[in-house]
Amino acid sequence: MKREYPETPLIGVGAVIVDQGRVVVIKRGAPPLLGEWSIPGGLLELGETVRQGVEREALEETGLVVESGEFLGVFDRIVPDDAGKIRFHYVLLDYLCRPVSRSLQAGYDAAEAKWMTLEELRDFPMMETTKKLLVRVLSAQ
Repeated sequence: MKREYPETPLIGVGAVIVDQGRVVVIKRGAPPLLGEWSIPGGLLELGETVRQGVEREALEETGLVVESGEFLGVFDRIVPDDAGKIRFHYVLLDYLCRPVSRSLQAGYDAAEAKWMTLEELRDFPMMETTKKLLVRVLSAQ
């Protein structure tokens, strides 16, 4: 399965991890969003359910054991190259998650991981669609 210049869209999962009025964000350590802040997540693996994938990715990227809950939505991440050819194409399924363990640490392909409050998110440098989702989720808490 090629991530870069794939033949078909790839299925990704995202974990919106919320606890005590805070949400986890990670700084990506690999393309397509190298160096950008996002939510923990990655590709669904063959043979695992979406929820298993969300929980695995959360653990791999944050060190947190989580329990996945409410489905939050489907998002498209389509990244063309300079010539207009599709370099990355993901269909992302995001889930609200609650931590079972609380020892946050960046892991796997995350360069950093941290907890953020609603106020801290407002001016934080991340994709607007991701920020809107996190603000919506934290505002509903």
